[in-house]
Amino acid sequence: MIEKNHSSPSVASLRKILGGLSITMSEFFKPEEAQNHDIFFTPSDLIDLTSRLYKIDDPNKGTIAFKQVGNAKAHNLQILQETYLPGADTGNTMLEHAASEGGIIVAGEVELTVGEQTRILKAGDSFLFDSTQPHRFRNISDRPAEIISACTPPYL
Repeated sequence: MIEKNHSSPSVASLRKILGGLSITMSEFFKPEEAQNHDIFFTPSDLIDLTSRLYKIDDPNKGTIAFKQVGNAKAHNLQILQETYLPGADTGNTMLEHAASEGGIIVAGEVELTVGEQTRILKAGDSFLFDSTQPHRFRNISDRPAEIISACTPPYL
């Protein structure tokens, strides 16, 4: 159905499909380009990984944004600036991927579920877990939340 453009996959479904193909989301959406060995980055240098995820009529469009620092594959480390608008949710299907993941809540608050554990994390709180455990991020507050996270190996 996805191939025939009759259905749009959720972020979680797209990750699973690409995982089976050994392709990260950033590789999937980014055109081929020369290796970049920059060390320093301005906000405008960050790679937007979500700008092409949603169709025009998708009700979830724009609720989550992922911006990546540099070439994650070249460093085997993905550093993300994640923004979750009020009501944003990574989906009812829990995420799972072979990696380790951690981050710090910079602003707002996020409900994070990892396996059977759920906690509301506020600015200054942090997390670190094995990403093979099913997990989900949700902004259940009325204001945007921002997370700076890292994942190795890269999964988007």
